[in-house]
Amino acid sequence: MSRSLLATLALLGASVGAAQSASVRTVNVGLGYVPNVQFTPFYVADKLGYFKAEGLNVKFQHGYVNELMPLLLQGKLDFVVGDPEDAIFARTQGADVRYVMAMYQKTPVTVFSLKPLNSAADLRGKTLGIPGPYGSTYNAVQALLGSAGLDGNVRLANIGFTQLDAVRAGRVDAAAGYVNNEVVQLRASGQKVYTLDVTGAYPMVGVGLITTGKNLSGDLARKVVRASQRGLKFTTSDPARAFKLAQPVFGASGGGLDILKASVPLMGSTYTAQNGLGASDPAAWTKAVAALVKQDKLPAVAKASEFYTNTLISKTVR
Repeated sequence: MSRSLLATLALLGASVGAAQSASVRTVNVGLGYVPNVQFTPFYVADKLGYFKAEGLNVKFQHGYVNELMPLLLQGKLDFVVGDPEDAIFARTQGADVRYVMAMYQKTPVTVFSLKPLNSAADLRGKTLGIPGPYGSTYNAVQALLGSAGLDGNVRLANIGFTQLDAVRAGRVDAAAGYVNNEVVQLRASGQKVYTLDVTGAYPMVGVGLITTGKNLSGDLARKVVRASQRGLKFTTSDPARAFKLAQPVFGASGGGLDILKASVPLMGSTYTAQNGLGASDPAAWTKAVAALVKQDKLPAVAKASEFYTNTLISKTVR
């Protein structure tokens, strides 16, 4: 082979490599709090190359959602995994954001206690721990107490994210937490746990993927949603294998397989079985927005369709 031909092939290889490198786009995704088992679908999508198959190099940034949402609006993040209320309230205040894929089909918020708890009425005169006067737990507690006529009859204690320890130590009588977190951990330790279903009073949809209108104008959002849907599908189909793949990301302190198994039922529904994993149920969103209107947190004219879209969802990923 002649030197000139070798030189030509070398140049061709270099140009192809440069073109491939240039075609890969970095996408920054904000995930709440710290690395945790609950984000397994996204970690798996990365580990199995689903983002790479879309021409994307994904980078995850963890932090509190109230810190991540401003970064999304500033363009420093492309997507944020957050509560639907984060998208709803931001959009109501004029931000061009939209909820584009549901990780959970309904809120996992619950009120739990080690003491008998049969109805909201059992909270009268008691101390109820909440992370703080913000977020889905606070909104759910307000709706639950309001529906039971308990406004002003239950002491709310701001305890941060120490619900598990606070309940165990008896510093509060009950706490607002999650069916797929504190409740699972308490039962795993052999303790009897009492819970209150808040969804009757607060029929909120679950945590999901939020992005800006700018990202909806191109194909970036569709690619991220498609890769994330594939992560959801793998996780729901084989939680144990998904856990094994994702655990190096969140480590031993980021939650166990039992928490992931408790989360999987939240990822699917009758609606997603027909419309694809990650799809948002219009009926559920209508109820969710109506609940916020009832709490005077949204104007009466608010329409659910303003806050979410299913246009990016692939119906074949089920």
